Amino acid sequence: MAVDLSKLYIETLKSSLLNELYIENEARLVQVLALTLNNLEAKFEDIYHPDSGLQAHIYESKQRGATIVLNREEKDGSMTPVPELRNYTELAHTMIGRKRLDNLQFCIEEVIRSRVPGDLIETGIWRGGATIFMRGVLAAYGITDRRVWAADSFQGVPPPTHPKDAGYDISARVLPVLSVGLEEVQQLFKRYGLLDEQVFFLKGWFKDTLAKAPIEKLAVLRLDGDLYESTMDALNPLYPKVATGGFIIVDDYFAIAQCEQAILDFRATHGISDPIHKIDDAAVYWRKS
Repeated sequence: MAVDLSKLYIETLKSSLLNELYIENEARLVQVLALTLNNLEAKFEDIYHPDSGLQAHIYESKQRGATIVLNREEKDGSMTPVPELRNYTELAHTMIGRKRLDNLQFCIEEVIRSRVPGDLIETGIWRGGATIFMRGVLAAYGITDRRVWAADSFQGVPPPTHPKDAGYDISARVLPVLSVGLEEVQQLFKRYGLLDEQVFFLKGWFKDTLAKAPIEKLAVLRLDGDLYESTMDALNPLYPKVATGGFIIVDDYFAIAQCEQAILDFRATHGISDPIHKIDDAAVYWRKS
């Protein structure tokens, strides 16, 4: 039976971005960190043969795009999450998980199939995994007339300033793991052999970069700004550029109330009634009619 090399490449790219190919090494590190956190000795056997249940848990988390958070056992026997260790446990090149990568693949393939004009963009790229995947899918199908735009501050999520974001601070001061520099992202593109003239980076806060970006038309708009203000700062200048038949993907619709509210407010203001489809427990998408 003939092998579809394009599909094979895309599936391998997903596995690499999710760090599924070397998941046992991730399990080894997580196991040693968990032992160290609780002042327990890490034995060579713990490292050589990481717990199979832990591997299964990490793999399942990657399907959903869930976060691995280690716990510290307190003197009373209770367990306290230690979220700052995400800097050591977030090893994959994307947080969005396989289901959301599958959705992104579907959207890109559909706009190619139905000849919806326009480029692809993600607003809020972290290590760049989803935009690397965008470029990889275009490469797999030999598409040379679409560009991939990677928009990010490259210094983390902005501190909350909008009233609807009050009390929700995930800036670099609170979650340094979300702050990834431009050079690090560009190096990852290079590792995958996908840093070329079809990739463009928009560095800065969305309110300062997106309105003046030289984007003519979009086929896929993927939003991952987390905050109400950041989501609105992306929607207002970019939604009008999404072509009819194009896709809008919202990464944190179910995960972050501020993001969901921004989507609901924007759709209500602009009379958008296109049905919203659930991707997983965090994300949704709709197609522009």
